[in-house]
Amino acid sequence: MYLVLEIIAVLLSLAFLILLIKEVKWCWPFGIVSSALSIALFIEARLYSEAFLYLFYVIIGFYGWWVWTSNNAQKGEPLPVKRFSLGRAILLFGLGTVGAYALGATFERYTDAANPFLDATSTSFSFIASFLEAHKAISAWLYWIVINAISIWLYLDRGLPIYSALMVVYLLVSVYGWFDWKNKWTKAIA
Repeated sequence: MYLVLEIIAVLLSLAFLILLIKEVKWCWPFGIVSSALSIALFIEARLYSEAFLYLFYVIIGFYGWWVWTSNNAQKGEPLPVKRFSLGRAILLFGLGTVGAYALGATFERYTDAANPFLDATSTSFSFIASFLEAHKAISAWLYWIVINAISIWLYLDRGLPIYSALMVVYLLVSVYGWFDWKNKWTKAIA
């Protein structure tokens, strides 16, 4: 049962990622459903931070859908790709670091979590990357490159080879996404 659920969630996640890079607002419902399915899988694998993260993905999915459809919907234009300031980038990185430590310490102390600090680091910085993604900030892709690389090992370690393979694909697609959005941003400011 879990294998079928894992396969369906992975396929929906791939659809989300492809539509995200193409800047299609309908990416968000695919992300919402795939994230909802993933929550049960991560609880079973004792990756509680990941389960919490995927709950966040459901919520940020609705937020991203709202942001992508409301800001320029009246004009019929997509939300533009943007860069965040250095100060904002430092603040977000700091929040990710504090969140990783707090979440890791909590799950290490109060649960039987496997790899609580690595799991928490991936989770905390995924919150940041998802927020950046919802606002179409180029730097989201840099976070995803690192997060996906960490997640490959994390998922393999917990017996989730299909999710691990998905992270390999995500890693490669994240590199492509970074170059694609960077080129769009460069053309927009030229």
